[in-house]
Amino acid sequence: MKRFSQLIQELELSNKTNDKIAALVSYFTEADDKDKPHVIAMFTGKRPKRPVNTALIKQWAIELSGIPEWLFSESYSSVGDLSETIALVLPPAKNTIEKPLNQWITELAQLNGETDEVKKAYILNAWDSLNTQERFIFNKLISGNFRIGVSNKMLVNAIAKQNEEDSSKIMHSIMGKWLPNEITYKELIAGAHVNTDNSWPYPFCLAYALETEPENLGETNAWQAEWKWDGIRGQIVKRNGELFIWSRGEELVTDQFPELHFLKEELPDGSVLDGEILSVKDGNVQSFSILQQRLNRKTINKSQLNDAPIGFFTYDILEFDAKDIRQEPLLKRRLILVDVIKKLQTKNIVLLSPVIEFDSWEKLAELRKTSREINSEGIMLKKLDSVFHTGRKRGDWWKWKINPYTIDTVMIYAQKGSGRRANFYTDYTFAVRDGEQLITIAKAYSGLTDKEIKEVNSFVNKNAIEKFGPVRTVKPELVFEIAFEGIAESKRHKAGLALRFPRIARWRKDKKADEINTLDDLRQLLYSTL
Repeated sequence: MKRFSQLIQELELSNKTNDKIAALVSYFTEADDKDKPHVIAMFTGKRPKRPVNTALIKQWAIELSGIPEWLFSESYSSVGDLSETIALVLPPAKNTIEKPLNQWITELAQLNGETDEVKKAYILNAWDSLNTQERFIFNKLISGNFRIGVSNKMLVNAIAKQNEEDSSKIMHSIMGKWLPNEITYKELIAGAHVNTDNSWPYPFCLAYALETEPENLGETNAWQAEWKWDGIRGQIVKRNGELFIWSRGEELVTDQFPELHFLKEELPDGSVLDGEILSVKDGNVQSFSILQQRLNRKTINKSQLNDAPIGFFTYDILEFDAKDIRQEPLLKRRLILVDVIKKLQTKNIVLLSPVIEFDSWEKLAELRKTSREINSEGIMLKKLDSVFHTGRKRGDWWKWKINPYTIDTVMIYAQKGSGRRANFYTDYTFAVRDGEQLITIAKAYSGLTDKEIKEVNSFVNKNAIEKFGPVRTVKPELVFEIAFEGIAESKRHKAGLALRFPRIARWRKDKKADEINTLDDLRQLLYSTL
């Protein structure tokens, strides 16, 4: 626990990638081998079931600290992180316990199914045996919520460096199904579990946003252009008569999409397809809002099957005839993919993502303007000689997205952030006008510079009208331009509308609150996209 606590401190103290990788390399060199798989699991989102309800943890912390609930709430509002707040308000520990991280995690897992009295006794004993930083880590182990700025790629690069191994092999090894208490660090890194698990996917190949004019990419005949679809990136795996569907977030989503189960019979064994899960009707891609009706459903009813039918637009084939073909050039992989899809007996469900024909960058730019007409986000550009690499590699694949929609809004609520931003108001709620009223339309927390965040924070401190726990109502004076990718009807929001991927485009210091957009403006935008 002490070594893991030290790692978290080192990761939080720096924003530099090299510093974080160095800290991770040092940890994986020095830590208990039984702890390492648990750390990899935590950092890659493999969270165990939460053993204790957060409300109970908060209640016990208030009782033990002897402070009133209002003061705890004020402390939480100031700190911005519940685990850290609890660690700070508790009285000093009277005892010391030396346990490895894996033992703490195992004991917490064993609390599932126990009574609240048993859970409370264990938690209070742990708090009384750990210092403040260790308590913070212990509380995070309960919630499973480690937001420390370590991406999968950074973790993989650190492990690869520590083991003097190829990063793509490490990425491959840590994906798929494995349990940290059932595998050793050496077995995990060596991929010992991979060959016995028919379901494992490959690491996804990702693209950078195009940073230059496409003309600077060279001759058009060196590139393949495709539409960039707005769905769920996924891989379809068929091995040894079994079918598995993985999302890019490394979730197994096979049961959510029964329309694709015919591939268990029709897709050749030893095949892995890369593509996009979309709502497709009569061969046409539907909006993401329709696809949302099918996401994260434990059961799919007949109405959902009819209203939001699923299709899979294939981009690539990564495995064929049980052989990894990712190192073959895209041009060759595409030919194999075309042949595989043509041989499927069931049509119009698994489709080839069309290649866009163009003979000049100017022509492609004109075609890109029509993206929204087919519910596309823009264009993907891929080198015909490119391999299917792991993660992002600058130069081979580019995403050339269309410009987002934008509206002018006014900020009406603010809340403090977490981590390094815990002392600043960085989570904002924005509104548009509906007659004489303001109605909330989006929340956003990204898009401002550090200097602008400090300015907004000062404004909130001086112009807060009401407070509801950590949230502050502020005078509706600051105008912000909000960018977003799409708009849809929503019964969950007071405005009746929901924005897709809202973020702050810029602070409109040149505008006043009475110049912001209206709810009618957004409704007209919605109707124009239907």
